[in-house]
Amino acid sequence: MSAEFTILGRGRAGRALAAALGERVSLQPRDAEPEGAVLLALPDSALQKYSAKFKDRCAHLSGSLHIDGVPSLHPLVSFDGDAADWRGMPLAVTGEPSRPILDALTSVGFVPFDLPAHLKPLYHACAVLASGHLATLFAAATEILKSSGIALPGSGLAPLAHTAINNAAKHGRQGITGPFARGDRETIQRDLNALPEEWRGVFGGVGNRGLGVRG
Repeated sequence: MSAEFTILGRGRAGRALAAALGERVSLQPRDAEPEGAVLLALPDSALQKYSAKFKDRCAHLSGSLHIDGVPSLHPLVSFDGDAADWRGMPLAVTGEPSRPILDALTSVGFVPFDLPAHLKPLYHACAVLASGHLATLFAAATEILKSSGIALPGSGLAPLAHTAINNAAKHGRQGITGPFARGDRETIQRDLNALPEEWRGVFGGVGNRGLGVRG
């Protein structure tokens, strides 16, 4: 079976998609010169150059950058380099990617929706808030506890984080709990005083978005 298209770029996204699609794709490094349709799994900073190189026969994976005349498909998921269960995961589509590329991504579970080019930066900013920022806060909270000598058993903060996200996903703002949602200013102040100074502004700034929301 010959490959239907090439994935150019061996980063985590490229490797994960290639692992899931198997013989349907050819995974190649960025310096390759493939024929046919090409899916650019490259950093945003490289996309202008490579989209010009494969003009009229490529698409890219960026969720933020729009290049006139170049379609994009952005899987709303965090890749780790391995194939995974992506059933039901959104796929932001801008422009008109080639049918083999779109069909391949939907075949492994991604659900496409149209994303207008002018809304890509806002869409991506919200995706970063809901993923990278949350992951950074989670890692920081874990490190603060560890440095203070608090060793949580089992899975640590992970179950709390998972249930909080699940409740918010299910119920929206009404699913948010905790002192900010309750307007419990005394608890908030104690928590602020206990945190390292560099994290107090983050704690208060993020938490204040939930004041007045009752869980």
